[in-house]
Amino acid sequence: MTDFVIQNLLTLILFSPILGMLVVLFIPGELKQLIRKATFIVSLIPLVLSIMLWVNYDPTIVGFQFEEQAQWYTAINSSYHVGVDGISVPMILLTTVLVPIGVLASFNVEDRVKSYMLLFLMLETGMLGVFMALDLIVFFVFWEIGLVPMYLLINIWGSAKGEREFSSGKKVPARQYASYKFFVYTLAGSLGLLLAVQILGIVAGSFDLVTLLEIWPQFDKDIFANFSINSVRTVAFWAFVIAFAIKVPLWPFHTWLPDAHTEAPTAGSMILAGVLLKLGAYGFLRLVLPLFPAEAQAAAPILAFLAMLAIVLGALSAYGQTDFKRLVAYSSVNHMGFVVLGIAAAAMVIGNDDPALRLSGTIATTGVVLQMFNHGISAAAMFFLVGVVYDRAHTRNLDELGGGIWQLAPVYGGILIFSSMASLGLPGLSGFVSEFAIVRGSWPIFSAMTALSMIGLFFTGAYILKAIRYVLHGPINNRWVDHNMEMSFREKVIVAPLIILMLIVGVWPWWITFMINETVKTLIG
Repeated sequence: MTDFVIQNLLTLILFSPILGMLVVLFIPGELKQLIRKATFIVSLIPLVLSIMLWVNYDPTIVGFQFEEQAQWYTAINSSYHVGVDGISVPMILLTTVLVPIGVLASFNVEDRVKSYMLLFLMLETGMLGVFMALDLIVFFVFWEIGLVPMYLLINIWGSAKGEREFSSGKKVPARQYASYKFFVYTLAGSLGLLLAVQILGIVAGSFDLVTLLEIWPQFDKDIFANFSINSVRTVAFWAFVIAFAIKVPLWPFHTWLPDAHTEAPTAGSMILAGVLLKLGAYGFLRLVLPLFPAEAQAAAPILAFLAMLAIVLGALSAYGQTDFKRLVAYSSVNHMGFVVLGIAAAAMVIGNDDPALRLSGTIATTGVVLQMFNHGISAAAMFFLVGVVYDRAHTRNLDELGGGIWQLAPVYGGILIFSSMASLGLPGLSGFVSEFAIVRGSWPIFSAMTALSMIGLFFTGAYILKAIRYVLHGPINNRWVDHNMEMSFREKVIVAPLIILMLIVGVWPWWITFMINETVKTLIG
């Protein structure tokens, strides 16, 4: 039995949420509490299996492990091919940790509970499939599977307040506007992704990533009569870049994110910030850098410049917000800017003969993967804490909250301070380690862009302190005296694993960086 599980571990992780959907599907819709508990229990199965994956993965082995391959679409030479390396394993663990937490955070959902939980499990399969896929068609399929559930979660279960007006003058609920915008932006990126996937499959004759990694970077055969292979390669490269830049999201493709976060249900925002944004950064590391090293190196200064703008403008935009949730949403643009800065640094030094520059690129790329993991847990915690105070006060407006809540809810206040400091990058907590690695690795490569990014780091502290001031500090706002502002036991259980991870990564980052390092060294070359 153990051998069977190990040999089919990725498939079991990938499709166990689908099996969970079948279980939930046959529970009568009126048994809401049973649906919630069943969904939570089945969401723990991928977590247990991913921990087994972590324990059995050997980080000293170069290449993909736990590979499974089976014929799927023979007409176009596409197969069900999955595998993991030191970049994807932490992302799988992050996903399987956050989904049960998101399900538990959704226990207060009352409308169409079964449909909500089914979509949540489908979303998990889509995200896991992207991190495992070693076939570009399979990669694209799972990329799209993650799009529809999140659109529906925002559109149906999003905020019931507010309206937005289209240019035509038509007014729609704000949650519908946000879901449309999310869908349109993401679909536009998906079209670019599909174009790039088709180009590689047709020109190189294979959609298999392992095969493409061997032949595509040196591929020089002209296929199309009117286009050289360099032109085809350039089109595919920029199609990938734009698709992943929208997903990150990188400035100026970021405008869908604040709206989507603001209107999404609390658990939807947790998964959107915690995992879905990481799909774009993962795409850069998995496809763009290894398949297009020359093109990535040429475009690296552009990516570094846009990353700097995302860091600085994201922080400034966050500081200017009066909506607590919107402030946290813009902070994601700021933090993911550091991820792209590290990716640009890695792109600049791939295959470089200078050992010092290769070391810097390795440090930056390790920081990128670590930042993806760290931002996932800290952003999920912050969005959950916004949801906690909104459930009590029914407002996210910082001016209306007015401060003083710490005196009414000391446990909530302590957890918010802790999570905010992790997001800020306080030494000893998770955010410091990854952002320091990115800055340290990027400095010798993009000194000017890294220096300018420090403006954003300064304003990161400013917007975090602003949020803390308007939520926790100051005299008690008498408006909330009669409200029970403190966290419930369930809410403490939800945030506890995230706090533990923030502390462990901050104090002892080696437990995750050792998983990443060998794969990153191979990527840098």
